[in-house]
Amino acid sequence: MTRTYEAVFIFDSTLEDAAIGEKLARFTALLGKVEGLTADHWGRRQLAYPIGKRETGYYVVSRFTVEPAVLPEFERALKLDEGVLRYLLTIYEHELGAPANAVADTDFVGKRRDDDDEDEE
Repeated sequence: MTRTYEAVFIFDSTLEDAAIGEKLARFTALLGKVEGLTADHWGRRQLAYPIGKRETGYYVVSRFTVEPAVLPEFERALKLDEGVLRYLLTIYEHELGAPANAVADTDFVGKRRDDDDEDEE
């Protein structure tokens, strides 16, 4: 069973763009057969807090579909790479925003308020 994951990488900002591309290609190769691979390069940005002596990082957000069994080796490679300052790997479930059932929940709350008003009369 394959699942869709989203990974956010923060690379050392002193790395060249070509070196970051090579690292991403190497990490992707560790995943084996990848479906729907996308990589959104956010570029160099200020970190929210310093990581060691670094105050900037190169951000990349990637989305891919793979078998969960390949992730331990993928994460091991990320931990060992000194060019990766931080990473976060999560299961991707839906686009940002309200969940699909939020409309049904608000309808229920509205009906409940109407019922409460009837009790006061």
